[in-house]
This record gives sequence, structure tokens and C-alpha cells, in this order.
Amino acid sequence: MATFNRLVAAVVWLVLLVALSIFAVAPLRAIEQLQQMLTSTTLFLTERQLQNPTNFIIAQATLGVVAILGFGIMFWLELWGMRRHGVRIRTAEGGSAELDTASISRRLEWRLEQVAEVTNVIPVVKARGGSVDIRLEVEVAPEVDIPMKTDEVVATARDVIEEDIGLDLGKLDVHLRCAPFTPSLIG
Repeated sequence: MATFNRLVAAVVWLVLLVALSIFAVAPLRAIEQLQQMLTSTTLFLTERQLQNPTNFIIAQATLGVVAILGFGIMFWLELWGMRRHGVRIRTAEGGSAELDTASISRRLEWRLEQVAEVTNVIPVVKARGGSVDIRLEVEVAPEVDIPMKTDEVVATARDVIEEDIGLDLGKLDVHLRCAPFTPSLIG
């Protein structure tokens, strides 16, 4: 969305630069040209409305719906992109900092991959006020005791978030999967 915003802003600024430059060089001529364009547009629209009023109303409604949907979606995406990507941390001495969710993910991944029989971890961290919601995709060795390993992963994740980093843990969603069996383990 940021690239799209930059592109739109660049086009708008370029159009304004050209328009204001033309207006600065020949203001009377620019106003005359603008009036002529508006008059011809008015005549064109009036002719279309008189020819077929129903199609004209359909075209108006279509333009309105497309504008509302298009700009509404862009507005929603802009607001969605403004969501904070960090969590506010308060220290015991009264200081504060904002910790990026990507840093929390890296720390979780590093600590959870040190757990025995865990082969791969993909954490997704979302900030929610002063707490974090975490989704963990964990791959474990095929011969592991699933309930015991799940408890160990949850305890480690809780320890990292609450004790090491000092955040409140909101929702913790763990998705565990076993790595594929290798032929040497089967026979």
C-alpha cells in the first residue's frame, strides 16, 4: 500500500506542478481553457441525458458505486496499514520503549528452536494494546510425545513473552505438526 500511495502522490504532485506552472505563465488563458472544457463537458453530458435518461442514471449510479467501493477499499487498506507493528514496554524504573513485533518473533523462534525435538518454528506476533497475540507453527520430530511437547512449547513461549520480554501474553495459538518419518526411523 505504501508503494501505491507514493505513486498516487507523485502523480498528484506532478499534475499540480504542471497546472500551477501553466496558470502562473498565462493565468487568463488557463482560465479561458478551463471554462471551455467545462462548457463542452456540460454539453456532452446534457446530450447524453436527453438521449437516454435511464442509461444516464445507470451510469451515474455505476460511477458512484465504483467510486465508493474503490476509495472505500483504499481507505480501509490505508487504516489497516496504520496498525502498530510494535508493543509498548514499560520498565521497572518508569522508562518505556516500543518493541517491534518482528523482534519478538525472532526471539521466540530462536528460543523455541532450542527446545529438544523442535525442528522448525514460525511465529506470527500481533500487537494488541499492551499485550501480544501469538500464533506458532511448530514442527517437531516424528517420534515426539505430542501432548508433552505442546505443554513444553506453550510454557517456553509464555516464559519468553512474560518473563524475558516483560509483555502480557494475550492469545497463544499453537499449531503442531510432525516432521516426515525418514526411512531409517521406520525400519
